[in-house]
Amino acid sequence: MEINRRQNVVIASPRTFEQRGEVANACLRDLHIELPAVLDNFQNSTERAYSAWPDRLYVIDRDGRIAYKSKPGPFGFLPQEVADSLDNLVVPAPEVALR
Repeated sequence: MEINRRQNVVIASPRTFEQRGEVANACLRDLHIELPAVLDNFQNSTERAYSAWPDRLYVIDRDGRIAYKSKPGPFGFLPQEVADSLDNLVVPAPEVALR
């Protein structure tokens, strides 16, 4: 894309899983994204299963269901919405009376 060339964001398609990881790490670092991330395989199984293009953030519950799906990124990435979704899934530990 022309805008990528103007902004000097031109990345060759990775040929190995290690190269794919290096590209992902560079994106996380350069975009200041502080979220855990996983890599899809070269068949893009996850992308196909969750319609992950354009990029989206997902929260998957314990039963494997989508609990949250962001709007397309990066501008649709709202970290507070992700945090709220995660908070809704986590059951707080019961309070313990101290003696």
